[in-house]
Order: sequence, then structure tokens, then C-alpha cells
Amino acid sequence: MSIVNRIRTEIAAGTTIPKPKATKPFKVKGWGRRRGEPALVYQIPSHTNPDKPGEKGVAESEFTAAYAELVRAGELTRKWFDKHLKACNKEGSCSFTTIGGVFELLKVAKYARTGVYTRNVEE
Repeated sequence: MSIVNRIRTEIAAGTTIPKPKATKPFKVKGWGRRRGEPALVYQIPSHTNPDKPGEKGVAESEFTAAYAELVRAGELTRKWFDKHLKACNKEGSCSFTTIGGVFELLKVAKYARTGVYTRNVEE
């Protein structure tokens, strides 16, 4: 099963995305569109209006590319993300930890240190 199919079937709306340094929850909203393709849309806490969270998203191709890098290199780094997923990064730098957090939920990666998720060899 592809990584996108796993995300679609295993990550439900309302799921909290693990973030290494977040003090408030980032939650999956569901599927929408970003950069012209289907994307997982998530809500980000608003510091100015807590009742109205913002929204960002990660496109299917971005998850696919990030997963391929995780498998190829054994890790997913902020440096790789910044270089190869520029449009995703431009929407919000928190998208890196969103991808990593989703991969943690799927148990294919774990947070290692700032800017690095490592492949979970148990998958």
C-alpha cells in the first residue's frame, strides 16, 4: 500500500499530529487541495484568535517524495525538505514537522532531533 493510501485510511479527521515543540494541538481537518492536487489539510493554532485556527496542507506528491527520501536515506531532514519541497515549505515551515508527525503516527519514522526524523526499522 502506498504511503498516501495509508495516510488516507489510517489518519482520521480530528487526529492530533505529534509535533516536537508545539504547545497547542495541530489537528487533521481532512482532505482538500493544495498546489493543484489532493492534500491532507490540517489546522494550526491561532495565537491571536484561539477559536479560529488557521489551515495548511501537504499535497500527496509531497508525502510521496518525503517518504521516498526517508526510505532512501534512512532519514528525513529539514535540509532536504527545504531544498526539495520548496512550495510546501513556503506555505509554512511547520509542514516539515507535519510530514514527520504523520509518519510517526504511521510508525514509519520517529523524531530524532531538531530537523531530523529517522526511519523506523520496525516497519
